[in-house]
Amino acid sequence: MKLIRYGQAGAERPGLLDAQGVLRDLSMLLPELGPAQLNPRTLAALAAIDATRLPAVEGTPRLGCPVGGVGKIVCVGLNYADHAAEAGMQAPAEPVLFMKAVTSLNGPNDEVRIPPGSQKTDWEVELGLVIGTRASHVSEDAAPQHVAGYVLANDVSERAYQIERGGQWVKGKSYDTFAPIGPWLVTADEVADPHALDLWLEVNGQRVQNGNTRNFIFGLPKVISYISQFMTLEPGDIVLTGTPAGVGLGQKPAPWFLKPGDVVRLGASGLGEQRQVFVGG
Repeated sequence: MKLIRYGQAGAERPGLLDAQGVLRDLSMLLPELGPAQLNPRTLAALAAIDATRLPAVEGTPRLGCPVGGVGKIVCVGLNYADHAAEAGMQAPAEPVLFMKAVTSLNGPNDEVRIPPGSQKTDWEVELGLVIGTRASHVSEDAAPQHVAGYVLANDVSERAYQIERGGQWVKGKSYDTFAPIGPWLVTADEVADPHALDLWLEVNGQRVQNGNTRNFIFGLPKVISYISQFMTLEPGDIVLTGTPAGVGLGQKPAPWFLKPGDVVRLGASGLGEQRQVFVGG
């Protein structure tokens, strides 16, 4: 299934895309698409519904983050060798973890705000996974059982905040609107192999990132198991799994970054596309 939250920010309603790509309203069946609805039993019940009997949603409403009530966003840094190289860093021996604030969550096509005075706002196309059942100290073999589904994400970053201001990366990752997620949550049963997904991103029509999740340094079972040794992953948590080469920081012959008016498009196999206009903060 492709599950969606649509409507004005803060008042999103649950929906799904039927086989013909028609957005259907789920609000008569579910109050929300959040942690309580991401368990295998509820998802199986939704999959059994004849979606054509649900009300069609007219027009082209705004899409929000497809998961409501997100508790935390855990990110894996430098998870592609080519990205580590362009950042001038060694490929890590263990997953590099950092957080994004939940206040950075944004709809997939909403405007993204560049912080006042920022000169180094950057892009990162990523595969995200959404936790469906509680995961604490899970094995790699058991880890996939805890995944409700997958999302497309743009891990927007302010590199001066991240690298030049001391402390942890979270400062450069958490500005409001810096986590566009969606357009939909694709349930795990519809993603045959999350380690074989193409990822791409364009800035003003120029393709700058082309990658594939087969090039992960650490695969998803390792990532989930590893994170769960340090913190409990709860239903609704989002894990961003890293970006391939081609970010602004790594552009040659010199880095270049986003400015007001720039348009970013990105996509991933089976996970849809996003489009953001970057505006002054």
